[in-house]
Amino acid sequence: MKKIIYILILLAAVSCTDFKVFDPYEGTLNVLTVRSEWTKDEGSREGFKVQVEDMNTGAGYVAVSDSIGSASFDLPNGLYRVSMTGKLGDYMFNGTMDRVAVSNADKDVTLALTMSRSGAIVIKEIYCGGCKKLPQEGDYQSDQYFILHNNDFNVQYLDGICFGTLSPYNSNSTNPWTVKDPQTGILTYPDFLPIIQAVWKFPGDGDDFPLQPGEDAVVCLRGAIDHASQFPLSVNLDVPGYFVCYNPIYFNNTAYHPAPGVNISEDRHLEVVIKTGKANAYTLSLSSPTLVMFKSKEVTIEDYVRVADNITPVPGNKVDNVVKVPFDWVMDAVEVFDGRSATNVKRLPSEVDAGYVTQTDIFTGRSLMRKVDEQLSQSSGYEVLTDTNNSSEDFYETERQSLHE
Repeated sequence: MKKIIYILILLAAVSCTDFKVFDPYEGTLNVLTVRSEWTKDEGSREGFKVQVEDMNTGAGYVAVSDSIGSASFDLPNGLYRVSMTGKLGDYMFNGTMDRVAVSNADKDVTLALTMSRSGAIVIKEIYCGGCKKLPQEGDYQSDQYFILHNNDFNVQYLDGICFGTLSPYNSNSTNPWTVKDPQTGILTYPDFLPIIQAVWKFPGDGDDFPLQPGEDAVVCLRGAIDHASQFPLSVNLDVPGYFVCYNPIYFNNTAYHPAPGVNISEDRHLEVVIKTGKANAYTLSLSSPTLVMFKSKEVTIEDYVRVADNITPVPGNKVDNVVKVPFDWVMDAVEVFDGRSATNVKRLPSEVDAGYVTQTDIFTGRSLMRKVDEQLSQSSGYEVLTDTNNSSEDFYETERQSLHE
């Protein structure tokens, strides 16, 4: 997932189709206009998906743009999230904006789109919400994992790839990194991603951990043990070939980081590049994490974090620092919203992830999975996953972890 260029989008006119069943026509209706303008002739802009969501009620509308990239929405008063996504040739275009206020008047908004190519290695699944301890009582959360997938036709290598999670941890928390324009209400993001708590890195010298086309790599965020042997709704993570976040010096809470099982080789223990927080266990948010995969450029990640200017404290937080990861280092990133909350706010800018996937609840064994591109998979001869750089389009929630037996 790479940022290549910015394109400004000016919102104007077409009819729209509701994608949720509700009555939006009570009271005053206002026209939210959408019109795209390009810096050069990019060809037809027909078929871009334009989506509007009421941030308070979850009510939603969707339209497709015409050949000049325009669409319109008749909306009741409200506070909206606006997004657009589309494809031209090999490039994806995405943009999003939170907190667009519509109140007793028609409105135009300006939305910044980014142009990007699909990534070679992508995040396939995130399981972070835990499950029930049945047949015992209680909840269980020591079994978090995620899966990477080689989406390319060439062999890729995991060596040196880093990952982390974004500050703030939860989607309904106050975001101390954004600045709101008092006139337009538009949020401005910093020019880096604030990675909190720690940066983890795959070991290897460059060609030690190949990933074949269509092949997966499982990363155990906590215990690389057979959780399902005690809690049947959980998963077995003591499997040959799995990787694990295990460092008893930095994260010594054995309830979350027990010694890996006998099937996990020591060379597959991921490395802590830097720890910037005080927690004794590493975690993604249970309800709404952001997972960011990246690789340093023109400098090793170890040298990068030694530079004081590349580490900064969380505003208003005297405990935690973050690593300032440049946008163009990002290989893939996924943002998750908490389905139990009406106050979710984007943390990842649109040039990294223009959308989000919703996790409806925690401790249910649910997981977040990237969609399969059936047509490309058939023609390629291996599993190809969708990658529009928009998690609203690419991901869905499953009833059960893919690793559950």
